[in-house]
Amino acid sequence: MRIAGVTIPDDKQLAYSLPLIFGIGMTRAHEILNTAGITATKKGSELTNDEEQKIRSLAESFTIEGELRREIGQNIKRLKDIRCARGERHARGLPVRGQRTKTNSRTRRGNVRKTMTSGRRTLEKT
Repeated sequence: MRIAGVTIPDDKQLAYSLPLIFGIGMTRAHEILNTAGITATKKGSELTNDEEQKIRSLAESFTIEGELRREIGQNIKRLKDIRCARGERHARGLPVRGQRTKTNSRTRRGNVRKTMTSGRRTLEKT
């Protein structure tokens, strides 16, 4: 089964395979399945065509995949254009939401590890 260009695996339970779609998490997957009247433990291969169509129409009623990615990209571009603090952080590739940067920002700054701290140097005798 395909929803918004994403192939849903047949051998996986629907509650765990629907979150493979960008924009659908576990909560929204359970909401979709409850609204469609399908049990969460049912697998993709066990669905009838009518059930597939219900899931597809409910999932596509939300903003998902390419449309959601485009919307997020436009929001970030808008923040950069108005040169607000969050936009500047996005532009520099730094953490945006108040995270600490002295340590713990390896994914945003790259794996930069400075072993020398200010004023303290360790000398090794060989």
